[in-house]
Amino acid sequence: MDLAAAASTLRANASDVQALLRALVDGLADALGERLQTSVTGGHFRQASALRSVRIAVGEERFEALVERSNLRCVIAHLSGGIRIRSETLATDEWINRLVAALASEAERSDSTRQALEHLVIGGNQ
Repeated sequence: MDLAAAASTLRANASDVQALLRALVDGLADALGERLQTSVTGGHFRQASALRSVRIAVGEERFEALVERSNLRCVIAHLSGGIRIRSETLATDEWINRLVAALASEAERSDSTRQALEHLVIGGNQ
């Protein structure tokens, strides 16, 4: 697994907040199931709904990407025993790197997570 390629694929979409979030959701939804949660804003007339946030649970960490106007606020919440003990706000690039690293660590034990990471790399290059 080329983790740099997975992170690079996500970063390529980072200039468009909605594209980045859609890439995450499309690439990880099947593998993560309920551990991936989204919220959307309602669309008006023909306008499609836009993603407002994406939350991804990996081990004792919760990766949150929240749309604030045209910007993305990226947070990692650290839990202990299911209780949030601290949070840190990161730049989008660092958040992507940490998310991919956490997923890669999990992929060593989970075929579905490994396949999701492969999909992020392969799907982004097609």
